[in-house]
Amino acid sequence: MPYIDATGVKLYFEEGGEGRPIIFLHELGSDSRQWETQVRYFSRSYRCIAFNARGYAPSDAPRDPALYGWELAVNDIAAVMRGLALEHAHLVGSSMGGYAALQFGLRYPEKASAIVAAGVGAGSAPSQRDAWSRETSILARAFIERGMDAMARKMAHGQTRIQLKYKDRRSWQEFWERLRHHSPLGMSNTMARCQGLRPSLHDLADQLSTMRTPVLLALGDEDAPCLETNLMLKAVLPNAGLWISPNTGHSINLEDQAAFNAQVDSFLAAVERGSWRRGYPAIETESNLRFEMTLDPYANADVVPLSAYPIV
Repeated sequence: MPYIDATGVKLYFEEGGEGRPIIFLHELGSDSRQWETQVRYFSRSYRCIAFNARGYAPSDAPRDPALYGWELAVNDIAAVMRGLALEHAHLVGSSMGGYAALQFGLRYPEKASAIVAAGVGAGSAPSQRDAWSRETSILARAFIERGMDAMARKMAHGQTRIQLKYKDRRSWQEFWERLRHHSPLGMSNTMARCQGLRPSLHDLADQLSTMRTPVLLALGDEDAPCLETNLMLKAVLPNAGLWISPNTGHSINLEDQAAFNAQVDSFLAAVERGSWRRGYPAIETESNLRFEMTLDPYANADVVPLSAYPIV
């Protein structure tokens, strides 16, 4: 099996295709297999790399909780890039992976050529912080005390997961089965250290406002814990677009595979040809109005009727 060393922790990875590199970053409840549909699609034109985070077999699952955390998750992306001799890459992350991708963009802006953050931001909204701290602590213990069978059932039937069951029961069943076989120790340490201790994205708003990396935010409209934070991210990230998929929960890349692939494909193509948001001119209301007025029959009138300008 192919592995990359991340300061003493072995990370399992798979890759396929040729071209510009895309690194796929999985969510808490899955592993690199979450991205199978995307890897099959994008490997036609890109070099696709998907790796299992620390704690997710066959990557190492250290017993020491200190060997887990959001900072280490960011460093692991850098380790994968070093191990594969990549100077820069597009990052596509889901939930926990999307959070790591945004933090990576802040820490290594020269290495992230584009970022897709899907279903990112649970627990970040100010109204969620106290509950998030309590729940992550409880869940971290539950993985050990209750075991993965019980926890997998609970997670697969959650309010932002059940949408997948009714859209694509086979994919939902695969999600559940894979989750059952995760390491309870790895899940517990990841929940306690990587999820429970990560800073709120709202607290990073000032830093995010300086990030020039192109970003596509992808969100299901029924992914309630993430809605407020994604609207904030759209407001503060200067080079971001927000795509919201209707009647969709947290597993957006599984629930709406074709639409997700199309949105990401269009985004990356725009980034690579230099036409994604960067360089949008500032709105110069006065000069634009003067230009329009010289071209219409009311240009010399004292009062221009509102009906003369269509609202678009």
